[in-house]
Amino acid sequence: MDLLMTLLVYILPFVIVLSIIVFVHEYGHFIVGRLCGIKVDAFSLGFGPEICAFDDRKGTRWRIAAIPLGGYVKFHGDANGASMSDAESVAAMPAEERAVTFFAQPVWKRAATVFAGPAFNFIFAIAIFAGVFLAFGRPVLVNGEPVATPRISAVDAGRAGARAGFLPGDLVQTIDGQTIESFFRLQQVVAASAGKELRFVVLRNGAETSLTATPDLVEADTPKGKAKLGRLGLKSSEDFRDMLVEPCSAPEALEMALEKTWSIVETTGRFFAGVVTGRESPANLSGPIGIAEASGRVAQKIPTLGLWPMINWIALLSVSVGLLNLMPVPLLDGGHLMFFVIEALRGRALNDRVQEYAFRIGLATVGSLMLFATYNDLARGLRRLVGGGS
Repeated sequence: MDLLMTLLVYILPFVIVLSIIVFVHEYGHFIVGRLCGIKVDAFSLGFGPEICAFDDRKGTRWRIAAIPLGGYVKFHGDANGASMSDAESVAAMPAEERAVTFFAQPVWKRAATVFAGPAFNFIFAIAIFAGVFLAFGRPVLVNGEPVATPRISAVDAGRAGARAGFLPGDLVQTIDGQTIESFFRLQQVVAASAGKELRFVVLRNGAETSLTATPDLVEADTPKGKAKLGRLGLKSSEDFRDMLVEPCSAPEALEMALEKTWSIVETTGRFFAGVVTGRESPANLSGPIGIAEASGRVAQKIPTLGLWPMINWIALLSVSVGLLNLMPVPLLDGGHLMFFVIEALRGRALNDRVQEYAFRIGLATVGSLMLFATYNDLARGLRRLVGGGS
């Protein structure tokens, strides 16, 4: 029973999330390759033994494989799904057949086909974010921070709010008869009312409740320095459903989606740069187990928060996968693009032996990174297990 629950709660969401992102990535390679006149032999979702498959009109075999940890597009003339050339096989082909192989294409077509995978990951994320902003609106910001409704998420014990009887989940309607539309406005009124008795009307379990509270006088940091302000000890809701939003146009939604995507790229890029320079701990790297665990946690929020957290998680991972694949490591798309730049500058490709050794180094690098990230996942799980049992 426990195994079944683990499969349903963690592994199934992980497989679905990863499959969507991999499909988008590989479809980018596939469609741009076809547009460039390259024959596609196979489009595989997953690795290993074939579970089910079909052949389309142009001879591409679409397959779902047993190990759902990635995927590949195999172009005509490739030795494998990593797009390494099968030189002997290509040389033996008739000229007409050789013309539709990946390696017979000019360097710009090969570069466009390889770049399309990460590009589709970014485009997919941008489309998701833009769609959400267009459907639900953009967050209302004050001093650059999102503003929430005046819903209480937590009450500090022993503070004025607790003494007055506030409870988590209360939605403040009015203060002394004044309508309160945001938590920011609630803070403003309370800050200016230290020592003054305030009459609140809150919505609790669908019914209005009256409360009386006198804010404590506390010293707090403000943009202008330290100041003495009124405080009740109430915490704002961080539930996205309590965020105040305003309608936005399609161009505005697209602009915000681009900004959000770029913010993820910057944050991820700074993290990886920090790991390389020693400013960030490599222990924060997560592998498949960590991603599966996070996917499971997000999936568990669907009954209460709807699909938005999962959609947001898919978009975030899509950006991360696109960025990771652009790293200049042989075996990854960035490594292929690096070789194409060298080829364009030299006027000819590096010889097969050099590329083969480079791909072996790339395979060892990616494999080592995956093993290290998996070790981190297992170590974090073990620490939680030991901590939970003490």
